[in-house]
Amino acid sequence: MLKHRYISYVGILGTTSILIAIYVAFLPFYALLIWLFLWIGISAWGSFDIRQNYFLEAYHVPKEISESKMALTFDDGPHPLTNKVLDLLKEYDMKATFFCIGKEVEKYPEIVQRIINEGHEIGNHTFTHSKQIGFKSANEVYNEIQQCSKAVQEITGKELAFFRPPFGVTNPNIAKAVQLSKMKAIGWSIRSLDTVAKSSEDILNRILSKVKKGDVVLLHDNRELTIKTLEQLLIQLQNKNLKSVTISELFRLNPYKK
Repeated sequence: MLKHRYISYVGILGTTSILIAIYVAFLPFYALLIWLFLWIGISAWGSFDIRQNYFLEAYHVPKEISESKMALTFDDGPHPLTNKVLDLLKEYDMKATFFCIGKEVEKYPEIVQRIINEGHEIGNHTFTHSKQIGFKSANEVYNEIQQCSKAVQEITGKELAFFRPPFGVTNPNIAKAVQLSKMKAIGWSIRSLDTVAKSSEDILNRILSKVKKGDVVLLHDNRELTIKTLEQLLIQLQNKNLKSVTISELFRLNPYKK
């Protein structure tokens, strides 16, 4: 996996070396532009792919797992459609973790409580899910995290310990905010792309062609297409002898601070 500090060391060393080589007329100037382009490209990749653990350590797959367990996770709720997700999970005896947006938590407190009552878990997905999350200061991201946690705690009495950044975006400010919040970052190993998929078949094929024990699947509980796909997905997981469990069970972590 990529590591920000290592790439930075290599980037600085490479830039210095190329500048020296250009100065002594060993390399043309465009070599520096190519090098900087590659350095920026790697950093951008690390920022937008949480699985690389580029700026912060996130949980994607457990190091060891002996049972046929995996985890379905749902982002961007709660939403009225979340009730349909919960109905299907109950019918097929599966558990999931819901990364909730704070402002949506305030709209649908009864759904938040139902998630907890039925044995699922809630994680923090910031208060606003801002598209500008990657440009916010560490303090602004910290406040987003705290606001979301407060909204959930007022309903459930539970202080959240799991955090998933919107869009899976990470950078030094987000990493600092997560550290200050004393949260555990949760990523995924399979991205269903259900927010852009054109059909249920697309979602199913993307997940079922890869899924195995230990995987964490990213879905969204505010999408009609996801709801239409979910029952068939649960059936196919059963056929593969895979059981969806909570993130805490998969990774043997405590989902709440208190």
